[in-house]
Amino acid sequence: MSRPRQPPLVTGISPNEGAAWTKVTIRGENLGTGPADLIGLSICGHNCLLTAEWMSASKIVCRVGPAKDDKGEIIVTTKSGGHGTSTVSFKLLRPERIGILDQSAVWVDEMNYYDMRTNRNKGISPLSLRPANPLGIEIDKGKIPQKDMEQMFPGMSGDFTSENFSATWYLIENHSGSSFEQLRTAAGNLKKQATKKNEGSLAYVKGGLSTFFEAQDALAAIHQRLESDGTERVEGSMTQRLENILNRASDTADTLFQEVLGRKDKADSTRSALNVLQRFKFLFNLPLNIERNIQKGDYDVVINDYEKAKSLFGSTEVPVFKKVYAEVETRIGALRSLLLDKLLQTPSTLHDQKRYIRYLSDLHAPGDPAWQCIYAQHKWILQLMQNCRDEFINGQRVGGACALDLEGDARLSALSRLSHTTSLKRGGSLRTPRPSNWRFETPQQVQFVEKLSDVVIGQLPNFWKLWISYVNGSLFSETGEKSGQVEKSKKNARQRQNDFKKMIEELTNRLVRLMHGALLSATLPRGELSLYGGWENKTELTGPWLTQVIHTVRACHDALSALEIPNDLLQVIQDLLLDLRVHCLMVTLLHTAEDVKSLSEKEDWVVDNEGITSLPSQFEHCMIQMLQSLKEPLETKPGEINVLQLDQAQDQASELTVDIMKVFINCLDQLSTKTDGDIKSSHVSVELASPDRFTSVQEGFSPTSEQRLLILLSNCQYLEKHTFLNLADHFEKHGLTGTEKITRVSVEAVRQLDRKLFDVYIEKRADPIAGSLEPGMYAGYFDWRDCQTSAGTEHHIFTFSSY
Repeated sequence: MSRPRQPPLVTGISPNEGAAWTKVTIRGENLGTGPADLIGLSICGHNCLLTAEWMSASKIVCRVGPAKDDKGEIIVTTKSGGHGTSTVSFKLLRPERIGILDQSAVWVDEMNYYDMRTNRNKGISPLSLRPANPLGIEIDKGKIPQKDMEQMFPGMSGDFTSENFSATWYLIENHSGSSFEQLRTAAGNLKKQATKKNEGSLAYVKGGLSTFFEAQDALAAIHQRLESDGTERVEGSMTQRLENILNRASDTADTLFQEVLGRKDKADSTRSALNVLQRFKFLFNLPLNIERNIQKGDYDVVINDYEKAKSLFGSTEVPVFKKVYAEVETRIGALRSLLLDKLLQTPSTLHDQKRYIRYLSDLHAPGDPAWQCIYAQHKWILQLMQNCRDEFINGQRVGGACALDLEGDARLSALSRLSHTTSLKRGGSLRTPRPSNWRFETPQQVQFVEKLSDVVIGQLPNFWKLWISYVNGSLFSETGEKSGQVEKSKKNARQRQNDFKKMIEELTNRLVRLMHGALLSATLPRGELSLYGGWENKTELTGPWLTQVIHTVRACHDALSALEIPNDLLQVIQDLLLDLRVHCLMVTLLHTAEDVKSLSEKEDWVVDNEGITSLPSQFEHCMIQMLQSLKEPLETKPGEINVLQLDQAQDQASELTVDIMKVFINCLDQLSTKTDGDIKSSHVSVELASPDRFTSVQEGFSPTSEQRLLILLSNCQYLEKHTFLNLADHFEKHGLTGTEKITRVSVEAVRQLDRKLFDVYIEKRADPIAGSLEPGMYAGYFDWRDCQTSAGTEHHIFTFSSY
């Protein structure tokens, strides 16, 4: 004998409470061997077998019916196990019933119409309750692609609710791995479900028999009365009265339910509007969200929301959506204008410029915002440069204060930062340490050049980097790349290369003209003096200040070259440097001539062991200092021209150097012609009449005219044999050309002065001797015509006359 099965046991239900017709899942043990084994299911005393769907021996799915009890057990009955038990219960929630004439804030769905006369609910068609698994066996999804299924069964579908349902498709898709026994069980389940549907249809009809019989009885009674009356068309007949009664009943019903029906229509529209608002609240809240995010500066959030709204509602034809989207476009248009204003606002950082350009690109702003920014920056830099010049010219620049210091007083200028960086690389500094009162002592032209260089170095690099980003398309986000903004930008950049080149040329030319006006105003055309000149009343710069200016301009050129700006665009700065170097050379030589001219006032007539004073040494020291000050201007940097290789500059430098030599020789000549009253007494002197006793010092000595001539002759000899030769070596060491010519002309000039001074000295010393010898010479009938002319006796005469 087979062992009897255990009775069903329900151990769980989910959910454990709900209204009628709630779908629940029942779990437990021994719940049947299959759909055919399940013969009974009640929840809270209500039979739910009609809606039950057997899933497995531990799971059943069904719907809870309108039971009488509010709470009760779940009882399962099977053929194999008999009447079961339950360890859990289900609580039935009963909604408040609203009569047909009762007022309600919401429309009551009349799906489950309650029959007040029979106190019974009408049955529900079981056709509306479709099982999720019609075969009742485990589903095993196959791995055949959907496209292959569509090719195998064209025009068909695997959905069993579709009109074009294909059973073969469904079996291949959901039960490709099921065994034959499982498919046989599934066929039995289908038969049982078909039987239940027939029974359900019959029960559905039985549930409505009472209403049908009542309607049939009413119609039969009316028919009998009409037949017995026989006066359907006579006024006042029963038919006429019945028609009037029905019309009044209809009017009364309309009156009673007109307000209710109006509420229903209004509730339906309100519910639909609420559903639309809830479903599309993103769009309806978008204008306000855009305004708030703009105020907070969250432009990325605004752009993302706008892109989403544009993709969803950009081409909508719904009037309300079009109206809200139009408002969104209005807010976005205002944002575009705001971002464009911020982009064109100056001053601004490169980071902010790139950020605003990316925002405008993502918002599909009209035109080319990147090029507009480049154009605005170009105009602003030009204006900064011109304002810098106007402030200095108008006298608003006092003590180094300038309104153009964009970064504040506590921060280093661009040129200072460049100098600091270069000093770290080279181990030195481009600027020497300056005292606290440097700004008050520095000429206005030098301050202007440094400030103008700061403006260019501070603004032009960002301007150039913005153009490079515009060319390579790095200004745009991923959205811009997908929308083709990058390619469009590159195409625009190729078309505007010449325009940008003209901008750079205009900036460099403006820089050079402003510096020309401050330093070399004579080189400017007359028509440009009003724009770039105005420095006529300022102090003329000396060599050291011009050297500092050259240093500043070179630093500016190096900073711009580091940006990889083409050399042809920077050639005007190189030309300016060449003019400044030549000008510095000539000014230094002219000022040196003035310094040498004043050396005569420093002659103290103190001689050393060689019989010379310190004047030649002072002259030599002055010339060496001049050459050292010209070291940086004459230095040839990469890309520069050697100043001394220019024929005109070389000739002028040689002539000015010769003039300096002649100026010093002229100083010696002037010293020889001074009277005794013009010579100040020296604190220390020597006995000039005895060269062997140069070490004997006397206080308060004032040299005579003959002694001065002897000192000057010694100085001339020292110049010819030592000083000029030393200076020639220094000239060659510093690259100064024409050294031979300078030395030759200088030696000839000093020899000429030497002969002149010697003749004067001999004349002064020979007069007494000639006066004593001449009477005796002529007493013996002496005749100069009988004597031969002496030669080479000057040295002996000079030595003899010195005693």
